[in-house]
Amino acid sequence: MADYPWLNNYDKGVPHTLEPYPDITLLDVIKENAAQGRGRTMIWFKGNTISYQKFVEYVELLARALAGSGVKKGDRVALMMPNCPQIIISQFAVWRAGGIAAQVNPLFSEEELIHALKDCGAETVIVLTPFYSQVKKVQPQTNVKRVIATSIKEYLSPFMRAMFTLLMEKKQGHRIELQPGDLWFQKILQKYAGAPLPPVMVGPQDTALILFSGGTTGTPKGVMHSHRGIVMNAMQIRAWCSPIMKGWVDKAVLLMPIFHGAGNWILISTIVNPPVPIVLIPNPRDIKDLLTTFKKTRPTFFPGVATLFIALMNHPDVKSGKIDFSNLKMCITAAAPLLVETKKSWEALTGGRIVEAYGLTESGILVMGPVVGKWKEGSVGMPTPDVAMKIVDIDTGTQDLKTGEDGEIIVKAPHLMQGYWNRPEATAEMFRGEWQYTGDIGHLDEDGYLFITSRKKELIKPSGHQVYPGEVEEVITQHPAVLEVSVAGVRDDLQGEAVKAWVVLKPGQSSTPQEIQAFCKERLTAYKVPKHVEFRTELPKSMVGKVMRRILQEEDIAKQKEKK
Repeated sequence: MADYPWLNNYDKGVPHTLEPYPDITLLDVIKENAAQGRGRTMIWFKGNTISYQKFVEYVELLARALAGSGVKKGDRVALMMPNCPQIIISQFAVWRAGGIAAQVNPLFSEEELIHALKDCGAETVIVLTPFYSQVKKVQPQTNVKRVIATSIKEYLSPFMRAMFTLLMEKKQGHRIELQPGDLWFQKILQKYAGAPLPPVMVGPQDTALILFSGGTTGTPKGVMHSHRGIVMNAMQIRAWCSPIMKGWVDKAVLLMPIFHGAGNWILISTIVNPPVPIVLIPNPRDIKDLLTTFKKTRPTFFPGVATLFIALMNHPDVKSGKIDFSNLKMCITAAAPLLVETKKSWEALTGGRIVEAYGLTESGILVMGPVVGKWKEGSVGMPTPDVAMKIVDIDTGTQDLKTGEDGEIIVKAPHLMQGYWNRPEATAEMFRGEWQYTGDIGHLDEDGYLFITSRKKELIKPSGHQVYPGEVEEVITQHPAVLEVSVAGVRDDLQGEAVKAWVVLKPGQSSTPQEIQAFCKERLTAYKVPKHVEFRTELPKSMVGKVMRRILQEEDIAKQKEKK
């Protein structure tokens, strides 16, 4: 391992390298956990618990059913579910049957869904009942032959299951009638319960997972990860958290969707030894349910996104002190920038630490803030063990830049993606030799802390200048009336591209575009001040809470066309 500056600033106990990594898969890990755990909890879901021993039984039951239904080594099985026990059971069961789990966002548009299913070539789909009709609608345009439907109530406690059936199942669109040839999850488990386990060998180098990247910014691309890479990244994350995390004792909330890269990495990091029980949240936007779950489970680790922490801090029950966050040791935020004011306010409220994590669907987690050591304002942290990083020029990507200079972030690590499914050209574009080009702009300081400025594609160029949206957002969020803000470039006849800010005000607050612009003029160079300010009641977000700038820009284009 080279003498990278960040290694000197790791928390005490965090190793510089984890080499040599064990030659195992997560299937090996869960069996070991079941043997060691003696019935200890793996999953808490709506008051019901699943132990590692029971989880392994469920996985092997479904693996038998999938193999009996025709799933073979290397087949892709699409999973379309929010966070529930079935999505985790299914991912592991697909692996045990020798297949590749393709996690598909159930909120994909019809076009995106058709593309994802056709692209990965899935012949089997396991889907939660509210999304069953979407699968059936597009099925004729895909390779899908088998549809297995599952209900959210299947792993609820008997009382909760009865209440759900009576009060919510039909009202919330969970009650469906299967079309001929389709299968119920529990019935297929019963059908193949006596079948032998699939006689397949699953190796660390085999492709385990396809995650779709780019669905909010373009055509989704299938990102392939190997079993070995998944284990490596899980071990890196756990090593980073080791100064404060205690296996079997601590408890982690999992509300970031498992079909999303960040959610899947968080899931796998709770499973490596010693494991941490997980509290599953199916709907990250249901703040009431989240707070109820906090009261019942008292979690110690809470990964989320910055917008969620803002929403929680503004909830009446939190403001009035009805929610006790004293058990929280650490919160991890990923997928969207953490503004300084949000971090300070959340830590003051809870007494716990909040750190950022940075990574890509294509890379897993690469960088994390120290869980004990020095925090630097504006930094997302340092590269985790066995991650090499440098900054290169934006235009050619060939010139190494000096400390403190902004450029494209490139990385080298043993756990990076295998490539894009059926996209050799796109794979070659992201990799140059061993280095993966992230498309993100930032710089490293003298201590090895990473500061991210923007996405390369999100760089705004008014009259040829370079403006990073994050810098403008950081300033506007300091305005006392502002709750949330997103900044992006829009078409402009004079400048070519202009800076625009979409602002959500705090309840009861008021402001004007001129006031926001004046606030910015005191803190920013003139060309960085938004030429346009639009007030909104909310910002469009993905299911993980990430603001979708593309939608804001498309809406602006549509408005400009209407004016003409």
